[in-house]
Amino acid sequence: MARKTIFITGASTGIGEATARAAAKEGWNVGLFARSKDKLEQLASDLGDQALALPGDATDFDEQKQALDRLADHFGSVDAAYANAGTGLSTSGTEAGDPEEWHKMVHINILGVLWTTKAAMPHLRKSTGHLLMTGSAAGRRHIAGSVYGASKWFVHGYGGNVAEEMREWGGRCTVIAPGMVDTPFFEDAKPDKLKPEDIARSVVFALGADPRANVQEVFVMPTG
Repeated sequence: MARKTIFITGASTGIGEATARAAAKEGWNVGLFARSKDKLEQLASDLGDQALALPGDATDFDEQKQALDRLADHFGSVDAAYANAGTGLSTSGTEAGDPEEWHKMVHINILGVLWTTKAAMPHLRKSTGHLLMTGSAAGRRHIAGSVYGASKWFVHGYGGNVAEEMREWGGRCTVIAPGMVDTPFFEDAKPDKLKPEDIARSVVFALGADPRANVQEVFVMPTG
């Protein structure tokens, strides 16, 4: 059986890197998309002929589209896409917030997800494929003045809407919603929280569901 292929944004570190490794272990080809060319090339080297490094900026629709087209040409199809790239804020709340930071975050956390979805959809329609998005526990509860949380509420709402759209032709859409994960996303280590590998296993679980079933949301919280 031919290997399936997944496109992953934010693939150079954290959840994206762990997902690439987990997917490759399960036999998937992986398209690695992020701005960090050196890290992508090292990861691609680690994964061998199952991986293709695709340096690019998630906030640029054309770069995502070109990367997906290149991935499809290289491996023959794109069967899944994971809109994982995201960023947080250095300050929380409305009055203390930095509008420039908000602008940057919206371009990654919201527009980046839209660009992945739009660029991937023609490929996923051909393969009756699967779209995944990284949401957050912060997108499932109200946090005082949290603009970051609001950006993840968008992901959860849009992910549900896309699931309905894709259902019309047999495609699937899953929002992966982690609690706090010990990744470079945070300046300080979080040793008692989730690990990127926990979230990667959730992605692989959703991908592996029987084609008749759509795991529409996976909500993963640390026990600590």
